[in-house]
Amino acid sequence: MTAIDRQGGRVCIENADPIAYDHLLIATGSRPRPLAIAGLEGAITLRTLDDAASIAGNVPNWKSVAIIGGGFIGLELASFLRAQHLDVTVIEAASQLMGRVVSPVTARYFHDLHTRRGTKVLLGRTVVSGGPSGQGWTLELSDGTAIHADAVFSAVGALPNAEIALDCGLAVDRGILVDDMMRTSDPSISAIGDCAVHPDYLTGQRIRLESVQNAVDQGKTFAARLTGQPSPYVAIPWFWSTQGSAKLQIAGLALGPTEDITRSAEDDRLSVFRFAGDGLVAVETVNQPGDHLLARKLLANRTSVSREAVADPTFNLRSLL
Repeated sequence: MTAIDRQGGRVCIENADPIAYDHLLIATGSRPRPLAIAGLEGAITLRTLDDAASIAGNVPNWKSVAIIGGGFIGLELASFLRAQHLDVTVIEAASQLMGRVVSPVTARYFHDLHTRRGTKVLLGRTVVSGGPSGQGWTLELSDGTAIHADAVFSAVGALPNAEIALDCGLAVDRGILVDDMMRTSDPSISAIGDCAVHPDYLTGQRIRLESVQNAVDQGKTFAARLTGQPSPYVAIPWFWSTQGSAKLQIAGLALGPTEDITRSAEDDRLSVFRFAGDGLVAVETVNQPGDHLLARKLLANRTSVSREAVADPTFNLRSLL
């Protein structure tokens, strides 16, 4: 698809006749955010199955790797590559791993986990320059440190593929703006998934989510509307990340300052309940699937949960359902 002709109600296809539509759905997803560092245009990204196959196939050619970005993708890569006995360095500009997505408690848990497994984690540092060096690469960091690696990975987030919407005059702001029925500023066009910015059910704030759950549930909202059973998108966001033996699951969203209560932290398990204002807004768990499912039910039902109940290890939270 090369362009959308909204007046003519058709999409233009390269080397093919235009295709007419009564209603158009844009589900163009997102793409890796490019590194704004001259000399590192050859950094490897992970987005597709082919990317994953290529990385796995090249593991025997590497002894050391550097990963720029300590988010979900960067840390999942680090777990995989460290398990292949490579020397792994993760470089993260923020003061904690996974940025503002997780609580400081959960960030520290994963920092300690990766460090114990032999990954070198560098926080609060950026790559200021880099380029090929011999058979590998050299990175110069903001603190003057030089990192040498056989391969460099870029894991600094994603950008929505919203250009085609912008070109045809649809409302775009950090993605394609949609309402709670997935309609864009043109009622004949909808958008779902990574490219769409929608109103959050709990807070009303406009958000763009990159998750399988979000894309699937927005697709269901779109399909229901088209088949005469309109229902607004009210799904509670949830996410997961598997890093070695640790499975992180998050229910809900913490979009601002929170008060975090750690309910369980024993062995390799963790549960963190995050409150904002008067209510529970998100729950992070590691290897605690029961707490994760409970959290999704509490948030979906907008159940009133007190900080005192969460902080009391003897209180059965399931009694609130």
